[in-house]
Amino acid sequence: MKYSINSSRRRFFARTGAGLLAYASMPSWLHAMEGMGDMPKMTPHKASPNFHPDVEIDLVCKPSAVAILPGQPTRVLQYLGKLVKGPGNTLTEIPGSYLGPIMRFEKGQKIRINLHNQLDTPTITHWHGLHVSAEMDGHPLYAIDKGETLVYEFEMLNRASMNLYHPHTHNLTGAHVYQGLAGAILVNDQEERRLELPSGEYEVPIVIQDRLFDANNQLQYVRQMHDRMMGFYGDRILINGRPDFQLDVASRAYRFRVLNGSTARIYKLAWDDSSPLTVIGTDGGLLETPVNKPYVMLAPGERLDIWADFSGRKVGSQLVLRSRSFSGVLPGMAERMMTGKHGGDDQPHGGGGHRMGMGGMHGSALPVGSDYPIFTVRVTRNVSDSPALPNRLSTIKHYTLGDTANPNKPVPIGISEGPMKMVLNGRPYAYNDILPSERIPFNTVQLMEIFHAHGGGDGKAQSMQGMQHGEENKSESGGHKMGGMGMMGGMSHGEDKPGRRMGMGMRDGGNEGGEGGRKMGGMGGGGMGMMMAMAHPIHLHGQYFQILSRTVGTDVGDDYATVKDGFIQGGWKDTVLVMPGETVKIIKPFQDFKGLFMYHCHNLEHEDMGMMRDFLVE
Repeated sequence: MKYSINSSRRRFFARTGAGLLAYASMPSWLHAMEGMGDMPKMTPHKASPNFHPDVEIDLVCKPSAVAILPGQPTRVLQYLGKLVKGPGNTLTEIPGSYLGPIMRFEKGQKIRINLHNQLDTPTITHWHGLHVSAEMDGHPLYAIDKGETLVYEFEMLNRASMNLYHPHTHNLTGAHVYQGLAGAILVNDQEERRLELPSGEYEVPIVIQDRLFDANNQLQYVRQMHDRMMGFYGDRILINGRPDFQLDVASRAYRFRVLNGSTARIYKLAWDDSSPLTVIGTDGGLLETPVNKPYVMLAPGERLDIWADFSGRKVGSQLVLRSRSFSGVLPGMAERMMTGKHGGDDQPHGGGGHRMGMGGMHGSALPVGSDYPIFTVRVTRNVSDSPALPNRLSTIKHYTLGDTANPNKPVPIGISEGPMKMVLNGRPYAYNDILPSERIPFNTVQLMEIFHAHGGGDGKAQSMQGMQHGEENKSESGGHKMGGMGMMGGMSHGEDKPGRRMGMGMRDGGNEGGEGGRKMGGMGGGGMGMMMAMAHPIHLHGQYFQILSRTVGTDVGDDYATVKDGFIQGGWKDTVLVMPGETVKIIKPFQDFKGLFMYHCHNLEHEDMGMMRDFLVE
């Protein structure tokens, strides 16, 4: 039996509210998303009689309503969990939140999770960061319909870390997550336990999300084409599903487990008194030693483990975690439009933002890259004892080029943006469409290179070797001919400041790529590069990876300087933010499991537009 993804999308838009576009009013570019390829309907996995779980959980996806703002409750989608078997601290509800329960597991536990779908659409749950088999990873291939149950069974192979769970339904990931389907996973192990880090009430989950509400307190999402192209941005910050979050603390050390749960927004986290952020861990768990940073960049899907010490602070004192100002993650014109500024005009337009071009984008009350508060910490009681920050946190095996099976031929992940599509390696997502470069030998360690395929940075055309597809990418004059990308050649806006890349414009290189393609200029020529160049958080399923290097072109301008000190190089990662003009090399093991493992942009609007591919480990 098979179901059509197209009809599933129609059911979704027909039956769900929350301010989503009605299917009939969708523009043609959004209809085109549905041509990414239908998937077969897999028989849902049932409980295995030979699998004896230490922990068993019933996890239900269902519509609900939660009081978020004063007044009318907000319609959401929600994960509800029930512990069937296992330690009593396995599930922790966040009171009054639409977020799913926090799951706490031990390394080595055998885990069974029964996913029950009570939504009006197909769904699947992905265990973001967990090292599990392809069948248990939450690939959209295994999505279940309303009324069906899927049984996950796996052993916890991860080291101590913070991970997350969320849907990964074909074309619907962003909408499902935005409406509330997300939760945190905390894994513990003996190495971490020996450190006696702050725990219990002193270990605080911090899930950061931005949301947009209408006058009736209902969520708004994807109102126009631009909301897909640039990513969807709300105008209100929620922490753990609550607005105006304030945390009352004692005068001692805390452990903040921070997750960027937004669909697109990138944060530049810093304390308002300019004291350093002390980072003890990232996506894949503890670093080897603590790192002090003036600020840390946090993209969707990334996590931070922060040591927050309030010792010596007086009762009644306050500290605010802010997102500080930065630039360059969006094209220049888009950033100006979000701030309500037009062209070189530094005066914002009134009335909450001026309606402008590119799909009718409005000025935003919370522009990307602006300075705004995330949450407030208030010291309410004095205590005399506090744990000391360990000098040594963990032991990490560091991979080198000599450990990789392909030191001279990195696996390419080429990012391409355009007004009508977001793609990786020149192709949108389609089931069973594996490029030669996406076939990974089992039980190998691979060197991978993530770069902007339209030119710029250190991304080289030869890195695309082994890719065979209909949209040709030939190196020419420092750039690439992008066949069939449907670019808007001939648009050329002036630079908004010296060294800044072109805002939403590009140099028309002629109509030479075939199929209406354009020859794309590189990042050179006074910043006249790819018109849609923006930052992308690239997430790879399966095992964690290590960042080998980050390099930028010589002409990236001033934007990169606003973010460059906020990246954590050490430790294990599963999501990495790649800035315009930047090339990131990573080393990633593909061990233990064969099958399809996805990689994609964790800007979920971009993922749903097709910026997603599969690796076939064989």
